Amino acid sequence: MEELHQGQLLIADPFLNDPNFLRSVVLLCEHSTALGTLGFVLNQKSEHTIGELMLAMTGYDFPVFIGGPVQKDHLFFIHNQPGIITGGVEIIPGIFWGGEMEETFEKIKIGKLEEKNIKFFLGYSGWEKGQLEHEMELKSWLTTEADAQLLFNTNPGNIWREALQKKGGKYTQLIHYPIDPMLN
Repeated sequence: MEELHQGQLLIADPFLNDPNFLRSVVLLCEHSTALGTLGFVLNQKSEHTIGELMLAMTGYDFPVFIGGPVQKDHLFFIHNQPGIITGGVEIIPGIFWGGEMEETFEKIKIGKLEEKNIKFFLGYSGWEKGQLEHEMELKSWLTTEADAQLLFNTNPGNIWREALQKKGGKYTQLIHYPIDPMLN
């Protein structure tokens, strides 16, 4: 079994039936065999914008994604601007998780942060110790390495396909599998 680590993408198997992760791609932000795993679903856009959820951001229409089924009432973010946002944790070179929220909002308001630099999430995806490893044994997930292009410059509706194409080889065939095999 492949070693899981921070900065990896989990690509949902085409036949994974969990509605929280149907055709999803999850960025692993934290992984520990002793403690568990935390990540964010990159390609499930919510129906909300940051301006609808945060009074301080009224009028700003940055999209908010559904990060996962855990703590769905909490806001999280990833970004590619460590020189502008303080307090973030580097996931992969140049990509950070979190930071000072108020400072982030101010940087958006003065035009120093654009939508292409940041992704907001409601909730997160979490696995207890050993849970994700068990799902990997069941072949629920494929993995590939994260990159800034896929995280910030790919249409959310195309991320699952692009991640499979990045993995290459036989995995690109999975792109064409129907969501419901009975419809094949």
